[in-house]
Amino acid sequence: MLNWVLSNWFLSLLIINYVVALSAAFFLIRSNQNPRKTVSSLLFLVALPFLGLGIYYFFGLEYRKSKIFKRKDLNANELIQDWNKRLHVSNDDLDKYEETFLIDRLKMVKLLRHNQAAPLTLRNNLDVLINGRSKFDRVFEDIKNAQNHIHLEYFILSDDHIGTDVIDALIEAAKRGIEVKIIYDSVGSSISRANKSRMNAVGIEYEAFMPVLFSKFTRKANYRDHRKIFIIDGSIGYIGGVNISDDYVNEPVNHNGQFWRDTHLRIEGHAVKSLQAQWLLNWYFVKRQDENYEIPSSYFPEIDFPENKAVQIAASGPDTDWANIMEALFIAINTAEKSIYITTPYFIPNEAILTSLKSAARSGVEIHIMVPKKGDSWAARYASRSYFQDLLESGIYVHWYHRGMLHAKTMVVDDMFCTIGTSNMDYRSFDINFEINALIYDEEVSQELNVQFQKDLEYCEEVLLELWIKRDKANKFKESFCRLWAPLL
Repeated sequence: MLNWVLSNWFLSLLIINYVVALSAAFFLIRSNQNPRKTVSSLLFLVALPFLGLGIYYFFGLEYRKSKIFKRKDLNANELIQDWNKRLHVSNDDLDKYEETFLIDRLKMVKLLRHNQAAPLTLRNNLDVLINGRSKFDRVFEDIKNAQNHIHLEYFILSDDHIGTDVIDALIEAAKRGIEVKIIYDSVGSSISRANKSRMNAVGIEYEAFMPVLFSKFTRKANYRDHRKIFIIDGSIGYIGGVNISDDYVNEPVNHNGQFWRDTHLRIEGHAVKSLQAQWLLNWYFVKRQDENYEIPSSYFPEIDFPENKAVQIAASGPDTDWANIMEALFIAINTAEKSIYITTPYFIPNEAILTSLKSAARSGVEIHIMVPKKGDSWAARYASRSYFQDLLESGIYVHWYHRGMLHAKTMVVDDMFCTIGTSNMDYRSFDINFEINALIYDEEVSQELNVQFQKDLEYCEEVLLELWIKRDKANKFKESFCRLWAPLL
């Protein structure tokens, strides 16, 4: 037997591969995942010996609700419960608000309250920040003025020029006695030993989220912390698409030469309580805290703000029972009456979102989708393009942004509701990664984003159906091939 194995080593390995593949296939079928994702995974397991198992390991495994993400229920903490009660808006008041500023968005508010107990907060000031420089100018100012604590959670935290500037500012804050705690994603981030040593010296705590070996080879590995959260004193928060990296700052001294278009949001007010609670959940996870972990009351300070902007924080990830962000976007699209403006770096929607967009367009809603012409992922670029013909035939306008990398993640509905956050319009953001969005029920902010959309159109070319259907066969094949990967990208 051993001699046969040695003399037929390749065939032996092939047999072992398919035995393991059959086991994986059985697990896939039993897990009742999205059928398209299951079929995609099975295809690669069967068609690509050895390589298929690698693809399945890095992209196909599902851990939603499994032991790896089961945490102590930090939301049961008295401090968080107390603030949720204070921020709670009664159903009677919600009905009154629907007549004024919610306007057909009440379903969305109630959905998130049911799914994740996310309160609708009314006492907020909001500043929309266009591109990285606008964000970092405000961040540095807020760091200097910090009085108690600074909490960060980032997919990309690189100690390049801008990253080192941020670390320097955090170190200075720590020297003043400010508590600084950082969560960074193990795959997306890169922090040198020298800077880690500098942070250790001043008492800054930092933890990698879901550490992996050989992170450079697993950039698309599953279950990444794709959030970008910056919290100062529990009263100021930042959320959006801008990571801490030179790629996001359009300056010759610290940039790779490609223009980077992004959108971020600065929040001052009660919505920061929800950001803080979500940050705490992941801090609790990466630190492996026990059930006696005490949350300082300074994390949830009293904030006396007049009612200004209505905001609800939607968070989703493998640890949530529901795809909160995707479901909120689904309801927003289905309740649209006039217009929808979407900006996204990756448009690889699931069937629910795609069908709702096409149905809305055919029912008379004007829909515009803006995506980068090149982007930063070959596979995602062609997978996105595979949806264009369906969109165009339904009457949806598609715009190619050609100035550089379009990384903003925004949507505006009927000039009354908008969202800014970390979630892309794709399977990975909806189902796999940890994401967080601010849902804003405000006409002024919505119109501000629409004005920016019109400015961005100056750097776009419209994709026209009559020309698109004439594209060459090679591109059509690339699109079809990459679409097979869509649930895994």
